Amino acid sequence: MSARVLQMIGQKDDKGNYLLMHAMRPNLAGVIGTAAAAGMFIAMFS
Repeated sequence: MSARVLQMIGQKDDKGNYLLMHAMRPNLAGVIGTAAAAGMFIAMFS
């Protein structure tokens, strides 16, 4: 969701801004990190 907000703010200032793919990288990294942490917790408590 934050990537879409960044895209809207960027296009408000300059209609030629396409920031969505650049903004998705941190979101994807967060999802991967969360999945890795969840896997570690499941392994520790199982």
